[in-house]
Amino acid sequence: MILALDTSLGSGVAVVDLDGVELAEAASDNPLGHAEVIGDLIRRSLAEASVRPDQITHVAAGMGPGPFTGLRIGVAAARAFALARSARLVPVVSHDAAARTHFDAADADAPVAIVTDARRREFAYTVYAGLDPRGVPVRATEPALAPRHELDDRLREAGARRIDASRISAAALGRVAAHRIATGDAGAEDGMTEPLYLRAPDVTLGAVPKRVGT
Repeated sequence: MILALDTSLGSGVAVVDLDGVELAEAASDNPLGHAEVIGDLIRRSLAEASVRPDQITHVAAGMGPGPFTGLRIGVAAARAFALARSARLVPVVSHDAAARTHFDAADADAPVAIVTDARRREFAYTVYAGLDPRGVPVRATEPALAPRHELDDRLREAGARRIDASRISAAALGRVAAHRIATGDAGAEDGMTEPLYLRAPDVTLGAVPKRVGT
């Protein structure tokens, strides 16, 4: 069983079996309050799926792109659950889940660009060429930031149709993870040890103060 968590846009948790079938999903669209809801969403999803925590063998963690604080909470929760249950952590780019949702609902008229609001007049975007034979979205570009006034020009140059995502489905995140697990490719993003913030945090360490002689 796979427990999938994403906090890049709102908060979402799902339970998906190893065949990629959704058993339960719970979500909050609030872009804030991730820490307050993530535990309850995990409990609700497990209860709805009638799955015990010790039946979870993999935890799919949405790695963004997304805001600094929200992503930290979701990834930390995924890592903590995986560690506590000796489950395998499977990092997944959150835009991959949005691309999978799009391709599930529409013809694969790729390339398309998944676009999410990164705030501060910037957008995060990833261009996709379609789905591979496993059903995993194929990235033509890696996630990047673009100023609002430059985004459409960049997508036009890439020949990609713009798809704005207002939420990330944790169930779709779990389906992407399931396909990777089934083909022995669960470690495809193992080098992704940090979430995709794409922007430095607002709070940084100050300069080391100079020593004052006596």
